[in-house]
Amino acid sequence: MKNGILWLVFGCMLPCGALGQTQAAKGFDTIKQVLQRNVESAEQALLAATEAMPEEKYSFAPTNGEFRGVRTFAQMAKHVAVVNFMNAAALQGEKPAIEIGEHENGSDSIKTKAQILKFLKDSFADLRKATGTLDEENLMNPTKDPWSGNQAPRLMFVTTGISHPWEMYGQMVIYLRMNGINPYKNR
Repeated sequence: MKNGILWLVFGCMLPCGALGQTQAAKGFDTIKQVLQRNVESAEQALLAATEAMPEEKYSFAPTNGEFRGVRTFAQMAKHVAVVNFMNAAALQGEKPAIEIGEHENGSDSIKTKAQILKFLKDSFADLRKATGTLDEENLMNPTKDPWSGNQAPRLMFVTTGISHPWEMYGQMVIYLRMNGINPYKNR
């Protein structure tokens, strides 16, 4: 009896799952398109947050509570850019063509809001270009992990290229709100 019920539930779920996948896939023909859309979404959010913070607040880092040693707002934006460049390089089987800097915060020469925005935009352009090299056949191909030096599947670096900016975005939103800025105002 239990097995019969399980088969009935499974049998009902299978068509629903297949139907849900068909509906969810509308507008997307390839894995590459899905991955690129997710990179673009992260890019839009990060650029909006970075543009929303006034330049005079780029050196802001919280001091109340347990915030000793955290990155400034500028360092967070630059850190996202560095990690984007590192992920893009891994996807393309190359070394990052930028200065990684201490704690992956990039070059100290990148200081102004305009420079940081350009660095961030360039990093997302590089990540989008690298994501464009992916397809169903090469997602699991090994490439060198720039952090460990070991081999890892290419898929790992595009998923990190999507998840890491969102993680940092969450922190940046807190910094914006601590400065009275609504990050969603102009979105």
